[in-house]
Amino acid sequence: METVAGVDALRPEYGPIFAVVGVFDGLHQGHVYLLDHLVRETLARDARSCVITFDHHPDEVLTGSAPPLLLHPDERLERLAGAGVDITVVQPFDEAVRRTTYDDFIATIRRGTALSGLLMTPDAAFGFERRGTADAVGALGRADGFDVVVIEPFMVDGAPVSSSEIRKAIGRGDLETARRLLGRPVGLQGEFQHGVANFDWPMAMPPDGEYPCRV
Repeated sequence: METVAGVDALRPEYGPIFAVVGVFDGLHQGHVYLLDHLVRETLARDARSCVITFDHHPDEVLTGSAPPLLLHPDERLERLAGAGVDITVVQPFDEAVRRTTYDDFIATIRRGTALSGLLMTPDAAFGFERRGTADAVGALGRADGFDVVVIEPFMVDGAPVSSSEIRKAIGRGDLETARRLLGRPVGLQGEFQHGVANFDWPMAMPPDGEYPCRV
């Protein structure tokens, strides 16, 4: 997998790309399902699969406070590569990006490389004030000549899998529910030195207590 530092760094040789935009915190079952569709749609178009994500959680800029992460950024890249993603664009998220409209964001992608299409779910949205909904991006795609494929979200127990629900489960110590939604045991990546575990990112932690674990 190739890693690209922002959409401004996309070049013609990367394309054509078929892309999905998202935070991808946790790489949970819903994300794995989405990436499976991404790879299949990409192969059908003789393109390259591309994930466009962010260097930190957008809420840091949007609300001034980001939620704790479910996955270390390095592990996120490893899991994206393992899912068969060809290119991951890690977009710095700052005030300028926050104010970028969805059509300008897509135009920046297309100036760098050929865009075959985008994968979205019905509730997905990006760009300034989240105006880049599936309907809005679909209309732009029909006008500008790229596909927009909309798929229903992955469901567990009748509800879409989301990072926020996984964080809630971890926060109340319900690691079994978190495991079902993640599709794997809850993990924390850090450094263990002199009997102390250090985490250089704000990771989602269960309440104080004793838990069986593997180090």
